[in-house]
Amino acid sequence: MNTAAVTSQESRDQFLHLLVTQLRHQDPIEPVKQENFLQQLAQFSTLEGIENLNVRFDDMLRLQQFTQGASLIGASVSYNIEEDQTHQQGRVESLNLENGRLALLVEGRSVPLEALRSVFA
Repeated sequence: MNTAAVTSQESRDQFLHLLVTQLRHQDPIEPVKQENFLQQLAQFSTLEGIENLNVRFDDMLRLQQFTQGASLIGASVSYNIEEDQTHQQGRVESLNLENGRLALLVEGRSVPLEALRSVFA
C-alpha cells in the first residue's frame, strides 16, 4: 500500500473518530444542526476526492516519465555524476525503477533521470 493511501485511510479514521466523539458529547438540548453536520460530511468527501485525485496524478506522472524514459533506450546521453561532479556520456541500455524513481542503465551504470544533461541521436 502506498503512503498516500495510508495517509488517506488515517485521515478518514481520524475524521470519523472526531465525528463520533462530537456526536457523543453534544448537548442534547442543542444538538448539532443538520446543516453543520452535512457541511462537515461534504468537506470530508471533498478532501477524500482530492486525495484520490492526487494519487491518480502521481500514477499518471510516473507512467509518463516511464514512457519518456523508454524512448531514450538506445540513445546516447550525457549525464552528471554526483560523487565527483563530472560529466559522462554513454548509450542507454534500459530503464529501471529504483526505490520508486526512474533510473537509466547507461553502459552498466545506473543514472537517475534527473542527472541527464543532454540526449544525442
